[in-house]
Amino acid sequence: MHALAFHTLLYRYFFFDWMFRDVTRGSLLERSAAWRHNQSQADWLLTYMHRWLWCAVLLYGVGALVEIGIGAPAMSALFYVPSVLSISLNAVIVAAWLGLKTLSAPF
Repeated sequence: MHALAFHTLLYRYFFFDWMFRDVTRGSLLERSAAWRHNQSQADWLLTYMHRWLWCAVLLYGVGALVEIGIGAPAMSALFYVPSVLSISLNAVIVAAWLGLKTLSAPF
């Protein structure tokens, strides 16, 4: 079995789109199968949510250390901005998880 490249593993660690199938292509049977597959994969979204939450906390903490410890508020923005983006990504993950868990098939 061939090993994946490090950048591929890193991408898959933080982004989840590779696990889901497109429900807008194929016949009705194929779209239904893709929807069921996506619903079964939805539990993994909680894992990704935790990863991004810890990234947000870590980046915010480093930003606070840089701002208070070093006294460089402009440099701390390099950590605060990705922290806020991590929170935004968590909102998207929660919306996707709720949609897959509560909504019926879209066709």
